[in-house]
Parts: sequence; structure tokens; C-alpha cells
Amino acid sequence: MDVLMLSRLQFAVATFFHFLFVPLTLGLSILVAFMETKYVRSGDETYLKMTKFWGKLFLINFTIGVVTGLTLEFQFGTNWSNYSMFMGDIFGSLLAIEALGFFFLESILLGVWIFGWKKISKTAHAIVMWLVAFAATGSAVWILTANAWMQHPVGYVIRNGRAELANFAQVALNPFAILMLTHTLFASYIISAFFVMGISAYHLIRKQHVDFFTRSFRIALVLGLVFSFAEIVEGHMHGADLAHSQPTKLAALESHWQTSKNAPIYLFALPDDANGKNRVEIGPIPGLLSLLAYHNMSAEVKGLADFPADERPPVLITHFAFRAMVGLGFYFALVTLIGWLKRNSLLESPWYLKLMLYSTPLPYIATELGWTVAEVGRQPWIVYGLMKTKDAVSSIAASQVAVTLVGFICVYGLLGAIGFYLIIKKAIKGPAAD
Repeated sequence: MDVLMLSRLQFAVATFFHFLFVPLTLGLSILVAFMETKYVRSGDETYLKMTKFWGKLFLINFTIGVVTGLTLEFQFGTNWSNYSMFMGDIFGSLLAIEALGFFFLESILLGVWIFGWKKISKTAHAIVMWLVAFAATGSAVWILTANAWMQHPVGYVIRNGRAELANFAQVALNPFAILMLTHTLFASYIISAFFVMGISAYHLIRKQHVDFFTRSFRIALVLGLVFSFAEIVEGHMHGADLAHSQPTKLAALESHWQTSKNAPIYLFALPDDANGKNRVEIGPIPGLLSLLAYHNMSAEVKGLADFPADERPPVLITHFAFRAMVGLGFYFALVTLIGWLKRNSLLESPWYLKLMLYSTPLPYIATELGWTVAEVGRQPWIVYGLMKTKDAVSSIAASQVAVTLVGFICVYGLLGAIGFYLIIKKAIKGPAAD
């Protein structure tokens, strides 16, 4: 493999592994803050135990997430120096706000929360956790704003061969960034809800700490139910925006090759990238793609054949990643709706508890599929319409990247094993460990 492919693989390994931990940080911080607030308002010691139990799992997850995220920013200089030189004026400012502002704030506040028990008032301690959740969300805002600029660049001028910041407000309020942030936050809340429900289901199946985990399950269920349905609505809005901002990605999502009005969606299609067509097409629903993209069944939707072959994303990967993500999204809505109907009879529904236990990893898979859609679907561009990925890579030897790639896999594999071992061990022990 050449240096380009090795660098892409290295960045993918780091990003996908890091994102196993980020969403849980975003969502679980809110759940822990809510539980502690319930304790402060009611004085019920069960909510205090819930705060400490789920808080410890949050801290383990946060620690691994921080360690795995540090290497990502270094790769912009080591592996993607041409990219950094091209858009460093924009990307650098956004990363600086995230790191120097919100990440440091989150870390400091988390230190206060960890060591502040009985040193500050109960109310102040709960407020600190809400501020941790706010800082974590703020950190995500600026990271996703930077990524959204790569997806849909705005507020810039090309000067001296570089993209330079011309309008910070346009970058910060980029409509694509707002949609991307909303989609990612909703996904994070779904992951956190299923994480709490899965662990709670494990103990409820064994009838351990029934009151504790019934309350935990119900709190998480509300979060999961609301945002599973909200994600479906937002996902439609996000997809419709692609018709204007990234038409090639939209066409790849549905393996749509020929520009047409009343464009269909197929229940199943098997893309053939090499020949620019679908090998198999089953169950066309006429006009559905036009309706979803433009809210008009007779609207014209551009096909991949209208774009140069070297400007099309890999259709097979993008298409099936998208279909799997959407399928899981509807599954989350269905099982949380069932949970709402079963919320007062959880112990009498062991089949449902087992379903939720085994469903715990599915939101993680869905978010990784989402990033596959976002990043692979943008190819061959690293900055859509401005810079191709092949032009962004550093002038380094492929052997150097290969060695570091192997190192990344080994180190991340070890960190992952430690992190998940600690989380699983703590989750199985339950609140009695406190």
C-alpha cells in the first residue's frame, strides 16, 4: 500500500477507536448530572448511589477517550501536512477554541467533581456536573464545526494557494455544522441510554438491586425514546440537505446512477462501482428519493453518472453503511417504544430485558457506520470541492506510516482491552462495589 492509503487507514483506526468513547461521555454526563440533581432535590440516597455508580463508569470512559484523542491532532502535522497548510487558518482556530476553551474547562470541572464530595455543597456539586456536561458538549460543537467545514466549506477566501478565514460567523453558524452536531448529539444520547439500559437489564434479569436498576432503566429509557425518534426526523433533514451540499454523497447513499425525475429508492440494490450501475435492483419505490431529497416526487435528482468517475465516492461501502445505519435507527425507536409500554413491568418481561442487554453494542455500531457514511461518502475530497485527499498527504515514506499504524493498533488494542475490562468489571459488580 502507498503512503496515502496507509495514512487514511491510520487516521481511520484512531478516529473510529476514539469515537467508541466520545458519545458516552456526552450522554452519560447528562444522565449523571440528572441523577445527582434528583438526589439534591429529594434527598433520596438511592439517587446518590446511582450518581456515584454511573459516575465511575463515566470517569473510566472519559479517561480512555482523552488518551485515544490526543494522537488525532498530531496526525494533521505528521501525515496530513499539506492539508494543514491549506486550511490551517480555519481548522486551527476551531481546534484552539475546543482545546484551550472547552476541553480544559471540562477537565478542570471534572477534577472539582471528583474531589469535591463533602468539600462543596450538594447543590454546587450537582451544578459542577451540569457544567461538565456543558463543557463536553461545547467541545463537541467545535470539533464538529471543523469537520462540517470540510464537508461544506463556507466563510473563506482562497489566497496564496490557501483557504483563509473570511467570515467566522459563517463558519460557526454553518447550516451543515448545525445538522451534523444535532445528529451526533442525538446519537450520543441514544448510546448512553442503551448503555445504562443494557447494564440495568443485566442486573434486573438476575433480580439484583431491583429498585436501583429499575430507576436507572426508566431514566435512560426516556432519553433513548425521545432521541431515537428525534434522530429519525433529524436524519431526514440531514439527508435532504445533502441534495444541495453534497449531491454525490446523496447519490451514493441510494446507489442512484442516472439523473432522473421521480427518482426511486430500491428496497435492495447491489452497486457495481467499476461499471457505474447496479448489478441488482429489487423493489423500486418510484419518486421516494425525489420526495425525501426535495419534498417533491417529480423533482430531478442528480445521478452519479453526471459526475466524473474520479469525483465519486466508493458507492458500495457508502450505500450499505447508510442502509445499516438507518435500519438500526428504526430498531432503536421500536425497542424504546416497547420499553415505554413495559416500563412498569420490567421484571415480568425477561425477554425484553435480554433484548436490551444484547442491544447494548448496537448504537456503537450505528455511530461508526454514521462516520463511515460521512467520511467515505465525502471522498475523494478531504475538503469538499476544494482539496482532494490525495493532495493532502505528507511527503513521507510509506514504511514510516506502516510502522506507526501497527503501533497504533497495538496500543489502542491494549487501551481498549483495559478500558472495556474495567467498565465491564465495574458494571457487573453493581452499586455494592461502592
